[in-house]
Amino acid sequence: MRLCEEEIAARIYNYEHPKRIAFSKKYPFLKKPIIFSRHAARNVQNFFDTRIKYKKKTSFYTCIIARHQSVLRRKLGDSDPKLQEEKIVNLRQAVQQLNGIVIQPQAIFSLWNSIGKPKYKKGYVDGMLLANGRVVKGIGGGLCQLSNFLYWILLHAPIKTMERYHHSIDVFPDSGRTLPFGGGATILYNFIDLKVKNVSPYPFQLKIWLSDNHLKGQILSPHPALQKFHISEKNHVFVKRGKRYFRYNEIYRETKVKGEVIKTEKITTNFAPVLYKVTPAYLHKNKFKVLDFTNKKIENPLNRTNELTSSTYKKKYD
Repeated sequence: MRLCEEEIAARIYNYEHPKRIAFSKKYPFLKKPIIFSRHAARNVQNFFDTRIKYKKKTSFYTCIIARHQSVLRRKLGDSDPKLQEEKIVNLRQAVQQLNGIVIQPQAIFSLWNSIGKPKYKKGYVDGMLLANGRVVKGIGGGLCQLSNFLYWILLHAPIKTMERYHHSIDVFPDSGRTLPFGGGATILYNFIDLKVKNVSPYPFQLKIWLSDNHLKGQILSPHPALQKFHISEKNHVFVKRGKRYFRYNEIYRETKVKGEVIKTEKITTNFAPVLYKVTPAYLHKNKFKVLDFTNKKIENPLNRTNELTSSTYKKKYD
């Protein structure tokens, strides 16, 4: 836990001492042209990246590599339940583009390149979006559930993550959560994307559909998988810093062959400010551990790094 606390201290320092402020926040009137230019740059980048390719098949492979399902309607704080229904409309449109996609060996799958830009004429509606920690309505809102779903199921297949962004804030209190905090992927058309590479010798195929209550999916292949994957969470804590709370955890992936663990890797470290009210009752009910950093003096982690480097040098050469 000592190393965990050092990591948390470094992240608190970086949160309290941001290196820079986004240009669009300094000059809000430039936000739209900045976003437009980033859309254009990403479109050019994807066009010339020959590894991003896929095709769709109407028939499906027979071997199931991984499967998962996600509840469509969940209580999300005090948000309007109608937003859940609008989200489902958007999910149905995107799933139509994804279902049947085949990812060949060494090819890269891009979520945005696969489903395209959400537009009203494509059948998308205004759903729930998160902007600066607030719930707002916007075209294609709710597709983050799809990116979370895809990232989780793909982690259980032989893939390499090429691009993935974790959620930078914890917006809603847990309500029936079954997966680790921070186990998903946030997206924003089209420069915040989810991209994975098929590192298996065999093609993968996405089979995704909606039932009345769930988003469901499978990763299929023409050959059985030799590897099995297990995702686990470690060092999950709420961090108290004065009146503010943060949430921290680490997510690991085990690779198994014939039941034997051959590799363990850290997938990601999550650290995010909590935007909802954290009460003792909430912490007790969910058996959440709390680390209190309220009265701890936190120094620049770069100073600590320099100190360790100097100490190592002296020990080796003195």
